[in-house]
Amino acid sequence: MSELSATYVVADEYGGPEVLVLREEQLPGPGAGQVRLRVRAAGVNPVDLKIRSGGRGGDTPFRLGFEVAGVVDAVGPDVTRVAPGDEVIAFRVSGGYASALIVPAKDVVPKPASLPWSEAAGLLLAGATAVHALEATGVGAGDVVLLHGAAGAVGQAVIQLARLRGASVIGTASERNHELLRDLGATPITYGEGLQERVLAAGRPTAAIDAAGTDEALATSLALVEHDRIATVVVTPQAAEAGIKRLGGAPGADPGTALRDAARPELARLAGEGALKVRVVRELPLAEVAEAHRFVAENHAAGKVVLIP
Repeated sequence: MSELSATYVVADEYGGPEVLVLREEQLPGPGAGQVRLRVRAAGVNPVDLKIRSGGRGGDTPFRLGFEVAGVVDAVGPDVTRVAPGDEVIAFRVSGGYASALIVPAKDVVPKPASLPWSEAAGLLLAGATAVHALEATGVGAGDVVLLHGAAGAVGQAVIQLARLRGASVIGTASERNHELLRDLGATPITYGEGLQERVLAAGRPTAAIDAAGTDEALATSLALVEHDRIATVVVTPQAAEAGIKRLGGAPGADPGTALRDAARPELARLAGEGALKVRVVRELPLAEVAEAHRFVAENHAAGKVVLIP
């Protein structure tokens, strides 16, 4: 099996967006249990910025990118579930900011033909996080979910998936994003002084999901919702001290690996049917990865930023 030339993003040290550089490599054929992908789009996520700045520790040099969508270029000798030419979504991968990469075959799911590449690349990290949060808080029919940071990619997925479960959502966001939340089916409210009163005016929450990580979000959730029905995906020392459910890859948090992995095929199905929408707010070439990180950091993108190799 011939090698494949690939461009990838790497950082030799921790720091700002300027540490991200492009390099070239020759990818060998995939080994047992692996597939080689030609990447069509790669999702950029806030956790990538934390890793780049050193917030998660680890060795250098390092690569970034947990989710991609692409075409299978080659498969390992024992792989039968996918074949060359198949369009797939891959998550959770390592080093997804690339034009091609090798991933475990178990981490790919079929991409619905109706789902654009950029939306597919932005689907699974936020979607799986939303499923984890909804499961952790036991959200079902008749619940009222208080959602902090509702306009981000995770928040948008929470709104849509909660409504599919028969729940309603009260979401905090800047006023400029209120129409977006209404379009998704949530009741928007502005964060800031008087938040608790505004929440109660919109409805009595029975569960709370924090995708903002602010002191205000934590205090309001604790005041209005039982502890065992509060979860945060932005883990802070204050959240740990309060004893609420902490989800994700941060130290001390529940990664929910099995649950998130199991959610992938259903998320792809829902997105393919249009029942779960991924809002892509910006597409940038792989060579402009530094600008992608600046945009995510500075503009509070109400949706996904995607790199196109």
